[in-house]
Amino acid sequence: MIGPYVNGAALLVGTAAGALMGSKLTPNLKHRLPLVFGCASIGLGVVMIAKVRFLAPVVLALVAGSVCGELMQLEIGIQKGASRARTWIEKITRPSGNLSQEEFLDTFTALLVLFCMSGTGVYGSMSEGMTGDPTLLIVKSILDLFTAPVFAATLGLSVALLVIPQFAVQALLYLGASQLMPLMTPAMLADFSACGGLIMLATGFRICGMKQFPVASMIPALLLVMPLSWLWSVYMS
Repeated sequence: MIGPYVNGAALLVGTAAGALMGSKLTPNLKHRLPLVFGCASIGLGVVMIAKVRFLAPVVLALVAGSVCGELMQLEIGIQKGASRARTWIEKITRPSGNLSQEEFLDTFTALLVLFCMSGTGVYGSMSEGMTGDPTLLIVKSILDLFTAPVFAATLGLSVALLVIPQFAVQALLYLGASQLMPLMTPAMLADFSACGGLIMLATGFRICGMKQFPVASMIPALLLVMPLSWLWSVYMS
């Protein structure tokens, strides 16, 4: 299991570099580069959505998953944890930029999805679990190494906390891949990609400040989309 460790290390190094260089980065760089990363997230989402096989179960999973996420108050829970983390970290280091509490929580929640639930991370973890090839996660690590400093320059060392859910998600996918992959059909994988793409699209809009989608509440859709896709292919197609 090489990929999850490399990706976690890249996120930690990038965060530390960003926190140290925060005062040296120009305001334009801090403001405009996140827009570029948001645009990249939107582009990745569009590519992933294009793989859809059965649109109906993808939409149903997204709606039902979002309802579940709202009922479980995932977004609120994540924001409360982020708020406590910010308070704790700022006791031992400098404040996290000039963001208001609301701006900090919105950005932190979007980054949670971007770093932990991206299509590259999900498929890279599953691919390494099945084939032993960590290439996709190493590619993601390179991207995270340059992405994390920009956000850490504003949010501070709080970004480093994302390595915990990121590693947990990737490790679970890696360990479960050998059991799950034989059960998946090409249609299920395609619809899973499309559902993840919709979430990545919403994440990009949120990072760019265009619309505050409840991206954390949408995460349960990823657990529902493959069973729904299988049911649709068996009973409706």
